[in-house]
Amino acid sequence: MTDALAAPGTIPSGDRASGAVPQHIAIIMDGNGRWAQARHRPRLIGHRAGARAVKRCVEFCLQRGIGALTLFAFSSENWDRPSDEVSGLMRLFIGALDREVDELARLGVRLRFIGERERFPTGIRERMHSTEIRTAGNARLHLNIAASYGGQQDIARAARELASEVAAGRLQPEQIDATALSSRMALADLPPPDLFIRTGGELRISNFLLWQLAYTELWFTEVLWPDVDAVLLQSALDAYAARERRFGLTSEQIQAKDGAKAP
Repeated sequence: MTDALAAPGTIPSGDRASGAVPQHIAIIMDGNGRWAQARHRPRLIGHRAGARAVKRCVEFCLQRGIGALTLFAFSSENWDRPSDEVSGLMRLFIGALDREVDELARLGVRLRFIGERERFPTGIRERMHSTEIRTAGNARLHLNIAASYGGQQDIARAARELASEVAAGRLQPEQIDATALSSRMALADLPPPDLFIRTGGELRISNFLLWQLAYTELWFTEVLWPDVDAVLLQSALDAYAARERRFGLTSEQIQAKDGAKAP
């Protein structure tokens, strides 16, 4: 396992992560295909095993009091995969929505989808919408599924919205700053992720939440996604809790701020 240190986290509500539980976790669930290939099974079997790992991850977040979980399920580039794999993923997607929505609603989970949903078949878009409506009042866990999503696409869409505001005379160019752009990004109503996890051994963020991950703590593991369990997820939380989140400040400045907060 590689425990890679990254730029310090995003929300200056707790300068030192030590002892803290992240309130928003973002995960790239990598390794389904390789998990299946290692067992000489079709890749779709790996995706089905990965869906079971999603359930374990949701249960873990609920047990730990984590408020938001964002999962990279299907990137905008994944449409270029073999057609039989894409169609199989679509069937798996529909089945999971139909099967899990009642349980998610019962557990107090709010489900939301981010990405270019217009690329999905009509039936899937309708299920996405009905699931979001069904769970909209829940607040125990915000479960965000990034599907047909790309970080560059997200930033470009936000920039287009601001450009339209300028063209309409409702916004001046000098009013465009990081706050204005953030307000148009996906998940703008949630705090940015505290902790990013990627399974499968790759050490990159692969166009996932590029804007939102600016100060997120990064944690990587070689474990393939279908094998992820509560023990591994707790290891990620333990690594996060041991880190100092400086938000561009020095350790000395953080210590001084902590001292000033002390009674």
